[in-house]
Amino acid sequence: MTEYLLSLLIFLPLLAGVIVLLLPKNLEPYSKHLAIVVSTFTLIISLYVFKSFDPALAGYQFLEEKPWINLDLGNFGIFSIKYILGVDGISLPMVLLAGIVLLAGAISSTSIKRRPKAFYAFFLLLSSSIYGCFISLDFFLFFLFFEFMLLPMYFLIGIWGGDRREYAAMKFIIYTLVGSVFILVVMLAMGLSVNAPAIDGRTVFTFDFRLLGNASNYISGSVLDQSSSISWLRWPVRTILFILLLIGFGIKLPIVPFHTWLPDAHVEAPTSISVVLAGILLKVGGYGFIRIGMGFFPQEAIDFAPWIAGLGVLSIIYGAFNAIAQDDLKKLIAYSSVSHMGFVFLGFAAFNSEGINGGIYQMFSHGILSSMLFLVVGVIYDRTHNRLIHNYRGLAGKMPLYTGAVIIAFFGSLGLPGISGFIGEFFSLLGGFSSPYLSKWFPSIAVLGIILSAVYLLWALQRMFFGKFWVNRDLKDQMDDLTLRESILLYSLGFLAILFGVWPALLFDVTNNGVDVFLKTIGL
Repeated sequence: MTEYLLSLLIFLPLLAGVIVLLLPKNLEPYSKHLAIVVSTFTLIISLYVFKSFDPALAGYQFLEEKPWINLDLGNFGIFSIKYILGVDGISLPMVLLAGIVLLAGAISSTSIKRRPKAFYAFFLLLSSSIYGCFISLDFFLFFLFFEFMLLPMYFLIGIWGGDRREYAAMKFIIYTLVGSVFILVVMLAMGLSVNAPAIDGRTVFTFDFRLLGNASNYISGSVLDQSSSISWLRWPVRTILFILLLIGFGIKLPIVPFHTWLPDAHVEAPTSISVVLAGILLKVGGYGFIRIGMGFFPQEAIDFAPWIAGLGVLSIIYGAFNAIAQDDLKKLIAYSSVSHMGFVFLGFAAFNSEGINGGIYQMFSHGILSSMLFLVVGVIYDRTHNRLIHNYRGLAGKMPLYTGAVIIAFFGSLGLPGISGFIGEFFSLLGGFSSPYLSKWFPSIAVLGIILSAVYLLWALQRMFFGKFWVNRDLKDQMDDLTLRESILLYSLGFLAILFGVWPALLFDVTNNGVDVFLKTIGL
């Protein structure tokens, strides 16, 4: 049974989603229970894989490989697409994070009353796609899951979102579809340029990640050849393909200037979907960039390292200043996500163990903390249907449990030592300062982002939670403290943020060897 654990992560939510759709009307309320049970099982599987993973071994583990599509193109050759799953030190933290965030999203969505059957069916389909992206080792399979995520997310925002939900959903899908087209172009170019072992003396084209990353498998004269170029651009084709990946995955991360879909999507999405969007969906962009962009085009990535770091630093500063200007708490947190994800690009651009480990840690930490932050907004919105900061004062005296959770989330996000956010940002900056490919100006300017995050988070904390209790009289006077469900959910995430903050070896022991193998594979 253990040899199919990764497949269970994909097909268990997928099957549950189909079952939810088939539930009769009288059993519709049970769809949320099924979503929570399935999300719990997938988290247990993720924990088992994480615990059983041997970080001392190089390469992928829990491998599953089956033939899927062999497309005979006559004399041209054979297109071979395989069902290949596996995890290594880079993807495994994202699999664990997906389990944590998706369960948090399922539990926090129990307030959904309108068309719950459809909601949980889309939620489970989204869960299946997210897992598929992190464990796929075939580019075609990865792209299939990457694309399939768009459909459920579009409907989850467009049907169950706020007043401007149609606009936000449309903006989300247009941006991400543009990025997907760029990635598709690269996938086709690579699939036509890489040889797998021949079958009956015939050329076999492959999308296998393990072969795409090895330059010895490139067909001479193909677009992946270093000498291949587009004359009117005077750029090698490989450089153009890398830029397409940078934009494609940069939209998903998102990185400035490709970020404008994110605040709208967050503001209009229901709380549980904002949790999933910030907590794990954005991480697909960071994971795809390191696995595919940097992994398959290492020299191009090194050549563009200052540009990658520059985009990261721009996102850090721009996102922070925009967060300072917000009075809507949810929009403030949305822009803080743009800022904090900039550290991921900065760490990756360092091309050293410290920076890449820091970037992966930052993705994991941000997933937990951003889930907390959006749940915190959901608590206040469920009670008053208002997110404006200026409408609240002195909540600490009225809602002490809620205030405690907010303090953990806010201080973790601003990089307080002892909470996970500090570790990711520290190692991303350390990698930037020690990188031979980057000017020291990049991490030096990025430090300003930590100061700015303290400004907007502490300012929001002071305005909303301290002083004499007051709530705008136009709001409903239902300022009860956290329920048992909300307390368990928020403080469980808070515990994880502190645990990984004081014991970073829990994650670094898994990522270290994977990052070292990755750097050796790309020749560093």
